[in-house]
Amino acid sequence: MNNTANLTSHQDLWRNVTVGNTTWVYRPAVNSALNDAISAVVIIIIIINMVSLGCTMEVSKIKYHIMKPKGVAIAVVSQYVIMPLTAFCLAKGFQLSDITAVSVLVCGCCPGGQFSNTLTLALKGDINLSIVMTSCSMLLAMGMMPLLLYIYCKSFPSVRNAVPYVQIILSLVLTLVPCGIGILINTYRPQYSKRVTKVGMIILLIFTVVTLTLAIIANGRYILTVLSPSLLAIAGLMPLIGYCFGYVFSAIFRLSQRERRTVSMETGCQNIVLCATILKVAFPIEVVGPLYLFPVVYFVFQFFEAAMIIMLFWCYQRFKKKEKEPYQPAATGEDLKESDV
Repeated sequence: MNNTANLTSHQDLWRNVTVGNTTWVYRPAVNSALNDAISAVVIIIIIINMVSLGCTMEVSKIKYHIMKPKGVAIAVVSQYVIMPLTAFCLAKGFQLSDITAVSVLVCGCCPGGQFSNTLTLALKGDINLSIVMTSCSMLLAMGMMPLLLYIYCKSFPSVRNAVPYVQIILSLVLTLVPCGIGILINTYRPQYSKRVTKVGMIILLIFTVVTLTLAIIANGRYILTVLSPSLLAIAGLMPLIGYCFGYVFSAIFRLSQRERRTVSMETGCQNIVLCATILKVAFPIEVVGPLYLFPVVYFVFQFFEAAMIIMLFWCYQRFKKKEKEPYQPAATGEDLKESDV
């Protein structure tokens, strides 16, 4: 209750977040029933997402990489150093309001998501390492996210003592329960894990569309807040910086090419479902407003930038393959006659 009171008491939380650069405080234009419906759907989405994520995890592979933790350790450092620092620098550089900066920081401090596993597969990376990295960053998020938010939020006076750390920790703990259910399914009923993941992805897509529809209805004219030039620029720069620095950082420690591509994807990809859930559930609607949709904008840039990297990689692979093929001159008529003899 104190956190909510502290947050809503600051009239400057929404300063500089609109395109017109005006000062105002978000006031929901809809009744609480629709807002509660959005929160319920968001919670359902995170449960489905975490069960599907758990179904991709194998205990034996996790144990293997724990025994040889170099790659995982480098990836975790990349995830929880590069991305939070990038989010903080961009928030300061674009002079965001305090609550907007916190929304960007929550996104930057989030662990890697399941989407990075798909991107790693497309880049011919180490898929086992990717899954273990996702698992480890998710477990560490319970301690690292509150700690990093506490450190970086000191630079934003109006939210310094008002970030709901307890609610954030509870949200993270609750996400581990469905993730654990997914791991149990994959361990004891592996024949169902792929089916659960496929069905989960379909349901996840449907509920995501429902959430976006309800959010547009609920926020109406305030939806342009998350489409302001500053937030669009940040959403575009954050994943790109993560992809590049993740690769460079792993190259410094001499990981293999496959591992470098894996760390790159894990660093740039954030669990946007978890991020949106924390922003929607942990923060009061009067404060966060439509900013819980920022992770969606981030995901769009995250996806298209990763797609460009994958296309460049495939083109490079094809060019390299052609370069290695030995030159064979075309057979002449005389050659053909000689070969027939």
